[in-house]
Amino acid sequence: MVDDATQIRTLIERWAQAVHAGDLDGVLADHAEDIVMFDVPPPNDGVRGIGPYRETWPPFFTWQRKGASFEIVSLEVTAGDDVAFAYALLRCGTPQELHEDPENRLRLTVGLHKERGRWVVVHEHHSFPSKD
Repeated sequence: MVDDATQIRTLIERWAQAVHAGDLDGVLADHAEDIVMFDVPPPNDGVRGIGPYRETWPPFFTWQRKGASFEIVSLEVTAGDDVAFAYALLRCGTPQELHEDPENRLRLTVGLHKERGRWVVVHEHHSFPSKD
């Protein structure tokens, strides 16, 4: 039997692959209907619900088609019986952006809850370090 941390790691890796591929159905898979996401672009107070979450992705996919990367560099998972969290660093940027700042990383935090024996994402937070 696969342990919870491994299941969650696989879920997040599949999600990142779907993001990179521009696969909206894959991005939405394993997300709660009432997901809350805080993202790099506005709105600054985040989005709430799977519908608004869905709407955030097409502009990102348009940007990503310019050759941008979206790949996990590191991923750590902590899982309890029915609640878990994960944090990761990702290479996220166009070739020019990554050339200009090769060490810049997108920071990702994911909160999960087990519903009917299945892990679902209830919270995502994406951010870049401040350039100040």
